[in-house]
Amino acid sequence: MRVRVDAAKCQGHTLCNRVAPEIFKLHPDDGHSMVENPEVPVELEAKVRRAAMGCPESAIVLEESSESKRQ
Repeated sequence: MRVRVDAAKCQGHTLCNRVAPEIFKLHPDDGHSMVENPEVPVELEAKVRRAAMGCPESAIVLEESSESKRQ
């Protein structure tokens, strides 16, 4: 799975960072979410999906790999 944050949609609620701080970092200038490494380790995929579902702005974009879909 790959993940990215749509910067045009993100409003800086920081909910994703609370759910998956290993993946979602907060930009030091404005507190908006960012992803330093878009490749999500398998063991963190469930947390990233929860973060995406909980984003009020739907700013988290997931790209499922065929391997992720099988699990």
